[in-house]
Amino acid sequence: MTRPRRLALALWALSVSAIAGAATPPWHDLLGDHAAPEWRGWQSAGLPNGWRVEHGVLSKDGAVDDLVTTREYANFELELEWKIGKAGNSGLFYRATREYDHVYWSAPEYQLLDDAHAPDGASRLTAAAAAYGLYGAPAGVVAPYGHWNRTRLVVNGHHVEHWLNGRKVVEYDLGSADWTARVAASKFAEYPHYGLAERGLIGLQGDHPGSLAVRRIRIRELP
Repeated sequence: MTRPRRLALALWALSVSAIAGAATPPWHDLLGDHAAPEWRGWQSAGLPNGWRVEHGVLSKDGAVDDLVTTREYANFELELEWKIGKAGNSGLFYRATREYDHVYWSAPEYQLLDDAHAPDGASRLTAAAAAYGLYGAPAGVVAPYGHWNRTRLVVNGHHVEHWLNGRKVVEYDLGSADWTARVAASKFAEYPHYGLAERGLIGLQGDHPGSLAVRRIRIRELP
């Protein structure tokens, strides 16, 4: 093979590699082994009292301040594992803004719940993996309290997907006619910008009683 041909093939391989790399955004960890620098309290800087990080697990035992990321995200894929206590109730928020006093008045919520014992488990609209109060998730997918669950949340433009333990359980489009009608019929109707921010904070709900542990939190931003 001639030298010019070898050079052309090398340049081609580099270009293909660059295109492939650009098509697959890198993952970024949101939790360290013993610290959570990517997170802060909704009401306070730094990790609020009641939250702790040990061996890569972020946890709390009772009602504490909600957590939000220190930076905003627009389009992303988020993965984490979570384990909740008996009758536990928490949530994963996305595209939250500080327009209102509480994170859940602006941000849609992926529900984290012990379906079998928490009151919200009586309705699929508020059960584990539901888009809280708007889109229900099927029964029988969440693991019992005290066991780890795997969550994947995809937010890309207006499209949202909730995954639980390897199964897609909820899918919807922000701002669609169906979404708008559901919001108007819900308790979120009094907040006109609910779920409509194009970018915002990711949050973890802490202000409900009960224990929660999360680990292996990672995110990759989508174009």
